[in-house]
Amino acid sequence: MNEAANPVPVWQPLAPWQRAAAGAALQARARWPQAMLVTGRRGIGKGILALHFAQALLCEQPHADGSACGACPSCGYVAAGVHPDLRVIEPIERDDEGNLVPVDAITVERVRALIEFTQLSTHRLRAKVALITPAERMNAAAANALLKTLEEPPPATCLILVSHLPGRIPATIISRCQRLVAPDPDVAAATAWLEAHGADNAELLLAQAGGAPLLALTFADSAVQRERELLLDGLSRPERLRPVLFGARLDGYPKDERKAQLAAVVYWLQTWIADLAASSGGGAPRFNPDRRDALRELGRKVARLKLFRYYGTLLQQRALLGHPLQPRLVVEALLFEYLALFATGDVH
Repeated sequence: MNEAANPVPVWQPLAPWQRAAAGAALQARARWPQAMLVTGRRGIGKGILALHFAQALLCEQPHADGSACGACPSCGYVAAGVHPDLRVIEPIERDDEGNLVPVDAITVERVRALIEFTQLSTHRLRAKVALITPAERMNAAAANALLKTLEEPPPATCLILVSHLPGRIPATIISRCQRLVAPDPDVAAATAWLEAHGADNAELLLAQAGGAPLLALTFADSAVQRERELLLDGLSRPERLRPVLFGARLDGYPKDERKAQLAAVVYWLQTWIADLAASSGGGAPRFNPDRRDALRELGRKVARLKLFRYYGTLLQQRALLGHPLQPRLVVEALLFEYLALFATGDVH
């Protein structure tokens, strides 16, 4: 596998809620750690922040505050995704036909190639930067291989790990990284950012994403909303829900897209159950405010203990998404379990 064949994530300007954190970190550029772990919720822009750090470290004419100039050749190379001293490792590879395809894990072969890169001389005579995202997707062998480099990092080399699930990263890795928690945006900033990116119904999209604007932007796709509406219509009326039909819908997608569709179903189920639990206790839905009435009605018909147990099942299923699965059967099983929540009249 040629790491140079892997694309660098698309460079984007810092979001408003990231600027203060980026500025504070880069002011200490002279004491920049050789390994940093950027953590935070999914969909708040950790990758954008990490790529800006990489650009600043590679910049040939940085500003006095440590930020990238944005005009030198190195800044241009980072923005174009072709900097020779930057490597990005993601769970994405090219197949035999040259197409980018997602893979379940970052393997030891990928990390060994990264280690070889860190041992080479720099091209632009500044530094070498390696970005691993999401770091929790490294398998055990890959994490062990990286640990050796963290213990004895080559000179002029910076490793930046990005993760929204740092609990899945070995403690030996975390202990050797300086941790930076990416900032969460407030609702006003996130909504304005979504609107600036052309999203309609920004407030609803932001609610669906639990306040994470980059995740919300992926939900702006009409096809995504159509699938959400179909699923939530069924969840709202359990007596009409047909799990086998929903499972069959997944078989209608190309094989390489079925896991992504399964992940989407698990996400919508998680947010629905979280809102149903809140509604059953007299609270307001966080993720699905457009389904407030249906959630309130269902909340009177289901025992909260059953909801919590089912939510635990969904968390377990989410953890298995990277393993070989038959998406259709998983969806059917999860929806049959959902129907079982309403099989008796037990409440609270």
